Amino acid sequence: MLHIKSFTFNPFQENTYLAYDDQGSAVLVDPGCHTAGERAELENFIQTNGLKVENLLNTHCHIDHVLGNAWAKKRFGIPLWIHEKEVSVLKSVEVYAPNYGFHGFESSSADHFLSEGQEFKVGQEMLKVLFVPGHAPGHVVFYHEKSGQCIAGDTLFRGSIGRTDLPGGNHELLLNKIRTVLFSLPDETIIYSGHGPETKIGFEKVYNPFVGERAVY
Repeated sequence: MLHIKSFTFNPFQENTYLAYDDQGSAVLVDPGCHTAGERAELENFIQTNGLKVENLLNTHCHIDHVLGNAWAKKRFGIPLWIHEKEVSVLKSVEVYAPNYGFHGFESSSADHFLSEGQEFKVGQEMLKVLFVPGHAPGHVVFYHEKSGQCIAGDTLFRGSIGRTDLPGGNHELLLNKIRTVLFSLPDETIIYSGHGPETKIGFEKVYNPFVGERAVY
C-alpha cells in the first residue's frame, strides 16, 4: 500500500509530501521546509515511522517547492529528480530568493531527469510520471494507480488551477493538460495539491470554475 503524508511549510503555505510503502521505503516530494522547526517536524515523522527516504522528487521548481532541496539531499544522502525543462526554473531561484526574504537560500541541482510515462519505484509501489506543463514548463505529477492517489503540485487545486503568469507559464496549455491528462484519471482519484486541501477528479470535473462542466469559457 502507498501512504501519503502531507506537511504545510513556509510563508507560501506549500504542501510537502512523503510517499511511502508498508516496508518504510519513502520518497520526499517538493520539500518546502525552510526553518529548523519545519525540518525537525519532517525528520521527526520520518524517524517515528521508521522510514528510509531514498529519493527526492520535484513536481516543478518554483521557490516554494524547493526551499528544502539542498538540505534534504545532504541530510538523507539522496538524489534529486526533476523534469529536464525545469533546470532553468530551478537555477533562477538562487537569483530571486533574496527578493522574497530567503537570504540563506542554498541552491541545488538535479541528479536525474524524469520523463513522461516513467514508472518510479517507491519500495514495492510504483508512481507513474505524468507530464502536465502550463504552470511551469516541466511540471510533472505522480500518480499511484493502485490506490487512486495523485501528487499534483500546482496544476489542479480544489476549485482552482495553478497560476500561469510566471515565466514559462501557459494558460491554455495548462487547461488542455488538465482536461486531457488529469481528467482522464478515474473520478475517485484523490488529488494532493501543492497548496490547500486535497480534492477529487470527479468533483473538479463538475465544479471547477476553470475546467469543470460549469466553467464559463
